[in-house]
Amino acid sequence: MRQNKRIALRGCLMALALVLSYLESLVPVFWAFPGIRLGLANIVTIFVLYQMGPIDAGFVTLGRIILSMLLFGNVTTLIYSLVGAVFSMTAMILAKPLKPFSAMGVSILGGSFHNIGQCVAAAFLLKSGSVMSILAVLLPVGAVAGAVIGFLAGVLIRRIPLE
Repeated sequence: MRQNKRIALRGCLMALALVLSYLESLVPVFWAFPGIRLGLANIVTIFVLYQMGPIDAGFVTLGRIILSMLLFGNVTTLIYSLVGAVFSMTAMILAKPLKPFSAMGVSILGGSFHNIGQCVAAAFLLKSGSVMSILAVLLPVGAVAGAVIGFLAGVLIRRIPLE
C-alpha cells in the first residue's frame, strides 16, 4: 500500500473509531459500574491490527485516544485510556501470531488487559492496591465485551480486504 494511501486510511479509520467511541459514550451500558463500556472503537483497532499491522493499529488507537481526550475528556481520562491501551495493544500484538487465537480470542485478551491496565493506573494514581479488587467484575465483563467486539471485527476482516 502506498504511503499516502496508508496515511489517509489511518485518518479515516481513526475518525471512525472516534465516532464509535463518542456514540458509545452516549449510552450507558452497565449502570452498576459507571465507566464500563462495550468498546466499539476496538472493532476498528482489531480490524487495523489484522489488515494493516501493529504500527498502524497503534497510530489509530493513540490518535483516537488523544482526540477523544481533547474533545470530550480530561487528563485523568487520558492516563487511564493510554495505560489501558498500552496493556491491551501489547497483549494483542503478542497473541495475534499464535495459532490458538482468532480475532475473537485476541479481542478478549485485549479487553481483559485493557481493564488490568486501567486498574494498574488507578492503583498508582490513588496510591492504593485495593482498587484491583474491581477486576473480579471487570475481567468477566471485559471478556464478554471482547468476544462481541472480536466477532464483529472478524466479520469485517473477512469481508473488507484493504489490498
